[in-house]
Amino acid sequence: MSTDRIVFETGAASDKGLVRAVNEDAYLLRPGIGVWVVSDGMGGHSAGQFASHMVVDGLSGIDGHDDAAALVADCSKRLAAVNDRLREAAQSMGHERSGATVVALILHETTFACLWCGDSRIYRVRAGMIQQLTRDHSEVEELIGRGLISRDDAKSWPRKNVITRAIGVAETLAVETLSGEIEFDDVFLLCSDGLTAHLSDAEIGATCVVDDVQEAADRLVAATLERGAKDNVTVIVVRCIQREPTVLDFTGMPRANWARVP
Repeated sequence: MSTDRIVFETGAASDKGLVRAVNEDAYLLRPGIGVWVVSDGMGGHSAGQFASHMVVDGLSGIDGHDDAAALVADCSKRLAAVNDRLREAAQSMGHERSGATVVALILHETTFACLWCGDSRIYRVRAGMIQQLTRDHSEVEELIGRGLISRDDAKSWPRKNVITRAIGVAETLAVETLSGEIEFDDVFLLCSDGLTAHLSDAEIGATCVVDDVQEAADRLVAATLERGAKDNVTVIVVRCIQREPTVLDFTGMPRANWARVP
């Protein structure tokens, strides 16, 4: 694999959905240094929006590093600081809680890494097959892991939306990580749970194989809206391809993007 020819094409889309009054999701695109982030706020309207934006803001100033491990360590350190600030802010504003999930994708040369806390997800589509790389930090996922309920049971479980980890909730932040090797034509998808509440993994994977990653992101959000979009929905699609990089691959995307209410 020729590392000087790995280019990461990015598409992103976000919508408040058809039920929620505001968009509590936020996302970050830093293709030049190989970092992409989705954060889903919780705590109600202003508190959730504040939390997800604080997560994105806390990671937006990250600089490039020599390897993926250093980027993961930097992201983890910054998220720990955001965790402390969110807890302090919630107390000062009189909120019972102000928290957010986070998923971060790191791509460096031939290595990928995932970093997450909560139930937002990262998928990889490779050779036409989709795989969920992250494991939801949720009550229902723990029950499945212990063999107490099945995947089918989980679909109608009354507490299926209860998460067990989030930024800004616990005094000590617990972030999970995973790493591996990139292959050309890998497609990574980051999303909030507003997407997976309405689309199956197979549907997501089939949509991600289109040539244009922005078209893929737009189609995923549109499909969610067509099915009722009970929650905010945010999607980032990243394709790893082999070609000569251009200036736009490093500077064409804004430094940070915050989801806006249409």
